[in-house]
Amino acid sequence: RIISAISASAILVLVNFLIFLDVGDIQSRLLDHRPVVQGEIRYFVREFEEKRGFRESRLLENLNRMVAETQEQALPTCTQALQEDLRQVLARLEAANHMTQRIQQRELEAQQSPGLQAHAERHRAEWEEFLKEQGRKKEAVEEEHAKAVGRLSAQYSEMAKGLTRFSHF
Repeated sequence: RIISAISASAILVLVNFLIFLDVGDIQSRLLDHRPVVQGEIRYFVREFEEKRGFRESRLLENLNRMVAETQEQALPTCTQALQEDLRQVLARLEAANHMTQRIQQRELEAQQSPGLQAHAERHRAEWEEFLKEQGRKKEAVEEEHAKAVGRLSAQYSEMAKGLTRFSHF
């Protein structure tokens, strides 16, 4: 009995130890991804270096060479053209700004001048009279148009009656 009790307790300890090892192994597989990541890295490096024959590195070298050539040749040319164009644009903007200031100054002087204000009032009155006259002329033309439409309608209705008289032949 003592041996069986010892062996039973030893078996229990052994089973608990094995369960602990299995739990530790499961935990390391679930949480420790280093072996998987290292395998993927090795596969990627092998794929990149061996199977593709350094094609990507040659492409990168070509791109690097193109960028260097662009920096050496095109960039200075573009920078110089940009500076020249910016000077011209700046000169044009300054001229436009100067003209705008002159126009604003003239308008300010015009608003402050009593003679020009009277002339502006007179001009506004003439404009209003002109608009009224145009309205009257428009009404007259519309009235004449309505009369002409009426005459033509009457004429065509008479013609239609005349046609109906001869249509039964």
